[in-house]
Amino acid sequence: MKEATGELNMTVVTVVAIAAVAAFFYAFIWPGIRNSINQSTYCSMASCNDEEHEDCYYMDEDNKEQPINCKAYFDKQNEGTK
Repeated sequence: MKEATGELNMTVVTVVAIAAVAAFFYAFIWPGIRNSINQSTYCSMASCNDEEHEDCYYMDEDNKEQPINCKAYFDKQNEGTK
């Protein structure tokens, strides 16, 4: 009986540890990843009014024009072509 209790305790510790890692990922890591994906998607669809790509617009889900700064996105894209 003592061994079964020890195994149960280790199972509980493992499940709690996995839940803690998942909560940390979901609360702190995932928003950054999601924002990066959205930024890349919107900048790839954007139309820009200047060469610096700071004055860009994309169409949202409601077909409304939304402003976005794509300077960092295009700088990263052009980094390999220099």
